[in-house]
Amino acid sequence: MMTHFFDSTESVAEGVGFPLFGFGHLCWLAGFIVFAILCCRVYKQSDSNKRQRIRYIFVALLLLDEAVKVVGLGVQGLYGPQYLPFHLCSINIFVILWHSKRPNRALDNYLFTVGIPAAMIALLTPSWAVLPFWNFMNIHSFTVHILLATYPIMLTYSGELNPQIKYLPKSLAVLAALACVAYGVNLIFDTNFRF
Repeated sequence: MMTHFFDSTESVAEGVGFPLFGFGHLCWLAGFIVFAILCCRVYKQSDSNKRQRIRYIFVALLLLDEAVKVVGLGVQGLYGPQYLPFHLCSINIFVILWHSKRPNRALDNYLFTVGIPAAMIALLTPSWAVLPFWNFMNIHSFTVHILLATYPIMLTYSGELNPQIKYLPKSLAVLAALACVAYGVNLIFDTNFRF
């Protein structure tokens, strides 16, 4: 069961992955729903100081999750430029970090219009399904996307994040700026960070 625990998508054998919408996948999705509901309720009932602490806890968990990925892959010699945090969802870790310190309408709209859909699509159709269920990259991928989706959902539910269509161009400008960064990284490292 734990034979492929430390494999990555590049090193794993064919045919050991988990089926989309199989029992394990559905368990992760159910866990996400329960976690998001609990976080929404707790956050909405919290005062402003506790809300700030909750936002910082999310940032800490996201950074810790990313660090575990880097260390886990690095120890095995599997970490390479393709794992730099320039994928859309990885970049959103830093958008949430920025938002937790200095929320503004452009980031609010970005997290709502880009952050939630990107994380939800990843959870529903995980590209890491080639990995077995008991694999550290599988666990990392689910937990990081659950945190990435829950943060803006929680803020939207509380009324703190109030997306408005007139601010959509600003969120698209944030996305375009991030795409330029990813494009530059692609040129330097011959990677394929695409949106």
